[in-house]
Amino acid sequence: MMSKNRSTISLISTEPNPKGIRIERMDTLPVSKGTTLLKRGFAHMQKHGVIMDVTSVEQAQIAEDAGAVAVMVLDKLPYDVRKAGGVARTASIKVIEEIRDHITIPIMAKCRIGHTEEARVLEAVGVDMIDESEVLTPADEERHIWKWDFTVPFVNGAKNLGEALRRVEEGAAMIRTKGEPGTGNVAEAIKHIRILNNEVRRVKAVYQDGDMQELIKIARELKVSYVYVLETARLGRLPVVNFAAGGITTPADAAMLMSLGCDGVFVGSGIFKSQDPMERARAIVIATTYWDDPKMVMEAQKMIDEGKSMLGMDIKTLELRMQERGSEA
Repeated sequence: MMSKNRSTISLISTEPNPKGIRIERMDTLPVSKGTTLLKRGFAHMQKHGVIMDVTSVEQAQIAEDAGAVAVMVLDKLPYDVRKAGGVARTASIKVIEEIRDHITIPIMAKCRIGHTEEARVLEAVGVDMIDESEVLTPADEERHIWKWDFTVPFVNGAKNLGEALRRVEEGAAMIRTKGEPGTGNVAEAIKHIRILNNEVRRVKAVYQDGDMQELIKIARELKVSYVYVLETARLGRLPVVNFAAGGITTPADAAMLMSLGCDGVFVGSGIFKSQDPMERARAIVIATTYWDDPKMVMEAQKMIDEGKSMLGMDIKTLELRMQERGSEA
């Protein structure tokens, strides 16, 4: 299991002069924007919380009223993306603006993997964080966005340590374990955080043994710079905040992932494809906050009706596995 120390903000970076840093003036004082501290610090501000996928002002209001720490705006929920097929793109700018002007919590939005210009548009409209997401149809399977060039922070998905650290090296300020979005099946999210935990445990053990040569070998295997492997080994966890995502449907699902070392959860289809979205949203927030108190999680579970849950999907029968998108880059 990952380290219980969840308060450290690591500033490790291989990009000495990121293009995304902006210096502005407030009265006579210089103000820096887009620094590593600000980007990763924003992610840390979301810790122990729930970020909810939304497609409308009404859903965004439900999320805020339920206690979500932020919303993620999409054109369609992941469940509906699966059903619709075709090409999934970033959300309508009009919808993003309407939601931004209606709620008071941070607003995030998804762009396609490798689609720099979609990300530029989202930065221009003023979102607080961009998710370079496998839920949308990738624009480039071999290259992710070089996120150091942006002032706005990014979150990326990963299902193992190598994928996570490659995204951090590209400038991601937050990682989320991928799971399998839109399925209502938490099994893949649990699988991915366990894989990540085991790999972190391995590099930490090598570091504690003082075998730096073996850490270099691991860095080559993971296709990432040595400094990121070293920092992960030293901390005993990823150098950035790590949320869980993909298939979370019940309060117990959220509590389970928190107990495995996640810093928070993303939930979308599991709430808004259910028949009790308001109650379920509140219940998942409670279970995420009090994940280590079984009585509180039980009370949260009592708030929902399993008969109103979204119908889950068997991972083995899926034709589209979103988690595989961009995983080799």
